[in-house]
Amino acid sequence: MMQLDGNVYAPSSRREAKRLGVQMVQQELNLISTLSVAENLFLQELPNRLGLLDRKELDRRAESLLADFGLDGISPDTLVAELGIGQQQMLEIIANTKGDFKLLILDEPTAALSVRESQLLFEKIKRWKEDGAAIVYVSHRLAEVESLADRISILRDGVRIGTWNQGELTQKEMVLQMTAAADDLRHQSEGERSISSVFVGECSGTNIHGAEPSTQDVLVVEQLDSPPKVRSVSLSVRRGEVLGVAGLVGSGRTELLRLIFGADRAHGGSVWVEGEPGVVGKQKIKGRALFRSPREAVMAGVVMVSEDRKSDGLLLDQSIAMNIQLPQFVQGWLSVFHRYVPEIASQVANRYIEQLAIRCESCEQSVASLSGGNQQKVVLAKWLERSAKVFLLDEPTRGIDSAAREMVYRVIRQLASEGKGVLVVSSDLEELTEISDRIVVLSNGRLTEEFSGPAYDKPSIVASMFAGYGSER
Repeated sequence: MMQLDGNVYAPSSRREAKRLGVQMVQQELNLISTLSVAENLFLQELPNRLGLLDRKELDRRAESLLADFGLDGISPDTLVAELGIGQQQMLEIIANTKGDFKLLILDEPTAALSVRESQLLFEKIKRWKEDGAAIVYVSHRLAEVESLADRISILRDGVRIGTWNQGELTQKEMVLQMTAAADDLRHQSEGERSISSVFVGECSGTNIHGAEPSTQDVLVVEQLDSPPKVRSVSLSVRRGEVLGVAGLVGSGRTELLRLIFGADRAHGGSVWVEGEPGVVGKQKIKGRALFRSPREAVMAGVVMVSEDRKSDGLLLDQSIAMNIQLPQFVQGWLSVFHRYVPEIASQVANRYIEQLAIRCESCEQSVASLSGGNQQKVVLAKWLERSAKVFLLDEPTRGIDSAAREMVYRVIRQLASEGKGVLVVSSDLEELTEISDRIVVLSNGRLTEEFSGPAYDKPSIVASMFAGYGSER
């Protein structure tokens, strides 16, 4: 039973909860990309005059809300589809914190936010508290929990492990409380698929796979250009190396991976795999080779786990088994002969359910019904089954719990130990310094500096993130 202000609280809908004074900002975005910023902010309460939309009043209200969150640089008329993921997250927060409320639930609110945007949110949280609102802050960013929370409750598998006052737990102790459930991960014998060795050992420092990367490049990107998001970026990834990409939200990190993968069209540059231009048909731009589509990239041995797994990584209404089989249909002209065989698909899916500890009822369960962490494991499973030379991972641990995060790290380590090249984009600098052999920094679309581990100079990395914004052309 739930109580709110001493009374029984059992809302039948989100609308009723809001009427009773409870607001929630969900982890997954619920914006309508084809509508404007202003329309999304006031979708349920559009101002009108004589039954017609009062656009002037709508824009005035939207500008006021945006300015209050420090986003006065965004036009109310901008389509949501044109915003970056961090700006969309801020818009989601603003839309769900309008008006008065007694209780505010924030679910991973900073997962896609820049440092500046996060600070703006923290200041708002302080004001909301001063106004008497109670706040439930759900996050896997322990430093935020440690600094913001008056009390900390830890859940594991849906059960509350305990509640502690601020300062009673260190971050390391929080992790131990959250990940104890991962101790029962089952191991397979050495004779089975190599991915089973993902479960062996622990992440140890910066060089996550415990061996020096090869000197042979498996991916070479030269002068990749698509201004203003990506400006003449060159980098390489060696066999057995994890290369981290750091930068502020909007710096061009996601756009860089999409250009490499052929999901977006570059203006110029080249992407070479295994030191060769590749045998798959490429678009020639100024004499250089680029993938014309993700299909070409996959055929050449490059795969990508996108930042938005629901839109770009999964067919939500399809089963786990079907989703894992999807990349097998990318077989060139032979794909017309590749058929979905339920028995084989189930065998493969069950193997990954076992190996990656995917929590589900069966392999026929739809991925829409899985938690975010288990959905991410399905995305990983489909590309592990396909196999590749280069893995592009965009925010691979965004919005997942600590046990799932640890699993992702172990998969990354195993891929590197097998000689794959792994390129990881993350907004979490602590994560990058722990899992990367090298880190390159993007700032305002430009690669500003490169750092080698394991002893990273974090202040210098942060300074490099801002370096490109003083040289706008």
